[in-house]
Amino acid sequence: MVNEKNIAEAIQILKQLGMPRAQQNDRSALCLLALLNLTRQRSWSHAANPLIGITPMMEFARDHYDRQYAPNTRETFRRQTIHQLVDAGIVLYNPDELNRPVNSPKAVYQIEPSALVLLRSFGSKAWERNLERYMEDRQSLVAKYAREREMHRLSVRLRPGREIHLSPGAHSTLIKEVVESFASRFVPNASLMYVGDTGQKIGYVDEELFTSMGITIDSHGKMPDIIFYDAERQWLLLVECVTSHGPVDEKRYADLAELFSKSNLGLVYVTAFLSRSAMVRYLRRIAWETEVWCADSPSHLIHFDGERFLGPYAGGLMGEVQVAGDSLPSD
Repeated sequence: MVNEKNIAEAIQILKQLGMPRAQQNDRSALCLLALLNLTRQRSWSHAANPLIGITPMMEFARDHYDRQYAPNTRETFRRQTIHQLVDAGIVLYNPDELNRPVNSPKAVYQIEPSALVLLRSFGSKAWERNLERYMEDRQSLVAKYAREREMHRLSVRLRPGREIHLSPGAHSTLIKEVVESFASRFVPNASLMYVGDTGQKIGYVDEELFTSMGITIDSHGKMPDIIFYDAERQWLLLVECVTSHGPVDEKRYADLAELFSKSNLGLVYVTAFLSRSAMVRYLRRIAWETEVWCADSPSHLIHFDGERFLGPYAGGLMGEVQVAGDSLPSD
């Protein structure tokens, strides 16, 4: 069958391009064919370079090569094929909008221009010569595109002379506000222990500080977005930055309390929003004995409970809302 021949040839190409064995399979071949819009009727010389997302790739495999994949395999396509093609410089990620958030449903991929020229020559007398030339130049291409992606990452200032760079998007923008604005106002002497990143899971971690406290970094997504350590008051501030997922509600409060139960430090729970209008949607869910900070009102905290402003509690989830400014009462 012609379609089986195309798949076999795509696998052959992936091998010759030096892709690992885990990407030398039908799934990866079908992704490559979709990225080239290489249907049954098209030859390699007529390969195209559409912008295409993961779900449309799966639909392409179904519609043109009779390969049906379950919707829950989308992450397998992304993590076990597309990521590797992007890392190899063969495929570009969001070339139309490099600062598109990594978790955007509009994410798209496209064959890199030099790779497209090469693949159009597959099956011709020029293939081997073109492949050799492409492989010689590919490392410089990979470095070039890596620099371009890095330029569009969000810079977050931790302290003078020390910055980290996070994946673009509203979530990272809010993390930047918390690190640079919230901390300087409310915990100016605290140490930054941890910052999550939507693209890489971990954007920053002070491993020595974690080790000294006997705290294990959870690798299964249970960590808060940001952790500060206030050595003077022996507090851990656990900050959730809400742009799509929820605030510190009672369940999240309990999960975080369990996660850090061995720390012997006072736990302070903070939910951060980009604006007060964004907070309204989640207001009924926010747990008592927690704090809320909004980036559009950076000098104020909204405090859920009346016993103290910005401090740990022994237990209980009941109280009333209060608002605090920059000058916080002492314990």
